[in-house]
Amino acid sequence: MKRSEIVKKIEEYERNRMFDIDVEDDPETIPLLPDKIDYLGEKFSTRFFTRIANRTAVWYYEREIRKQNMVIKEINGIENFCVVKSGAILTCNHFSVYDNYAIYRAIRDHIPKKSRLYKVIREGNYTNFPGLFGFLFRHCNTLPLSSNSQTMKKFLRAVSTLLARGEKILIYPEQAMWWNYKKPRPLQSGAFTLASRNNVPIITCFITMEDTEKEQEEGYKVQAYTIWFLPPIYPDQSLSKKENAKLMQEKNYESWKTLYEKVYKIPLEYGE
Repeated sequence: MKRSEIVKKIEEYERNRMFDIDVEDDPETIPLLPDKIDYLGEKFSTRFFTRIANRTAVWYYEREIRKQNMVIKEINGIENFCVVKSGAILTCNHFSVYDNYAIYRAIRDHIPKKSRLYKVIREGNYTNFPGLFGFLFRHCNTLPLSSNSQTMKKFLRAVSTLLARGEKILIYPEQAMWWNYKKPRPLQSGAFTLASRNNVPIITCFITMEDTEKEQEEGYKVQAYTIWFLPPIYPDQSLSKKENAKLMQEKNYESWKTLYEKVYKIPLEYGE
């Protein structure tokens, strides 16, 4: 799709409050079966391809940074990430194929040497995405969701194992990627349910954007990112898991809304 078509579709979906629906033409979702995924990297082949994929990803994104197709202007509040020593769920707004690398680049010097940033991704991105990004989706420490119930049980066990050993897992609670969309969108509950069930905090991240001088396709400006790490949200031990998940979800959205209005100096409003 052309960028102008994507922008128009985003405006339409915003008016209709379809915030969690993808606006781009993603590949058809093929169900992910439990024997087709090694979430914890227990096989040699998984670890081998993960090493290759991670190196390839760094090479690709660093090249994009050198070419100024990806610009990280500033990182704020990294102390809010560093204060969390346990496993945690990271949440971030989702607007680009670059945003997960922006988060990784911001935290890479602040995580133990053998730790990785794990990323929850949609099923179709793992099973049926073509080309370089398909390879990265399958092997860069990704945790694909699945429409298969047995695979999802395996997913949930893997998430619990990773969090228990202190890993950080990035989840996009807005669900869909909306290209260069600056507003925070209403959040889905999954990230917060996982945090509550595993008794770990939410580290809230939000990326704000501003135009650079460089133009990309159709005359749209390359965006410069400012990455914000906001105070972590901890489970309240006096609440039930369901209550905790709901409260953390609400606090996450409010923290993003407050930051958005502070940085852009406008109230958060959605189109009519």
